[in-house]
Amino acid sequence: MPESACYGLLAEFETPEALVSAAERTREAGYRDLDAFTPFPVYELNSILGLHDRRVLWLGLFGGLFGFALALGMQLFTNFDYPVIVGGRPLYALSAFMVVCFELTVLFAALTPAVGMLAVNGLPRLNHPVFAAPAFYRASRDRFFLFVLASDEKFDAQRTRQFLRGLKPHSVELVEA
Repeated sequence: MPESACYGLLAEFETPEALVSAAERTREAGYRDLDAFTPFPVYELNSILGLHDRRVLWLGLFGGLFGFALALGMQLFTNFDYPVIVGGRPLYALSAFMVVCFELTVLFAALTPAVGMLAVNGLPRLNHPVFAAPAFYRASRDRFFLFVLASDEKFDAQRTRQFLRGLKPHSVELVEA
């Protein structure tokens, strides 16, 4: 099979400890484009795989600031464009604007990260090439998988397969794109 049709190699492990050890050794060997699939969270993998993306947190902050500015701007524009001068009421009563500002701040601070998380994760993705691997259905039951993507600079189908076999997995499968 040509290497361009290869999406990566999937190694199956029986325990989370074996997966963590294999991921560490794979990272030490110079592979950077890795992923792991587990039936429950294995927190040690976060630092090994380099999962420290903070973009969604920043989206929440900027979404909240945008919501506040939008609410304040809408109310200021409305009062300027349609002034109601009655009974000594100030044209710009900022304390009266805070309820709407608070509501839109919360709305945008909640919706922006939710939509941003979908975009950052590339979702919705209804199919992933790794789903075609015969043993992958066990990733949600009792097996742990380490995936080395073909986009990794060090990836070579034969050498990477030999390296993964040296980690003593239950199996190593080629995932086609």
